[in-house]
Amino acid sequence: MTFNEAMALQPAWVGIWLNVLLLGAFIMPLALFIWRETRLTALITLIASVLAAVSINLMYIQMGYVKLLGLPHLVLWGPLVFYYLAQFRRADLPIWPRRIMWFILIIIAISLAFDVIDVLRYVLGNGTPMAGTAPL
Repeated sequence: MTFNEAMALQPAWVGIWLNVLLLGAFIMPLALFIWRETRLTALITLIASVLAAVSINLMYIQMGYVKLLGLPHLVLWGPLVFYYLAQFRRADLPIWPRRIMWFILIIIAISLAFDVIDVLRYVLGNGTPMAGTAPL
């Protein structure tokens, strides 16, 4: 079973959330390339998001659909949250990029909240893959 097939077995709200996450972590950062002041932020966000997605897929291949799949988000997006908070202190940050960055930050923070809970559950013993999603 592929990762996408495993995701399709999740409740409907998970699919909706993944679309929101796609918007916040991959699509909206592209808009930040418009402004010179936020191009580095856009690049850093996209690199972190792509690395997280690749890592999650590789982990899925090795472990199946387990709660630990949130770990790449914690490792890559955790520091990104602090980077964003530092960027908000910049005086040269125009209003629209600031608003876009707040949107991205909120989406990433919500995802991180889910990920912290899932990773803690895994560490505390809930390491069984979801039924039908064992490693390939």
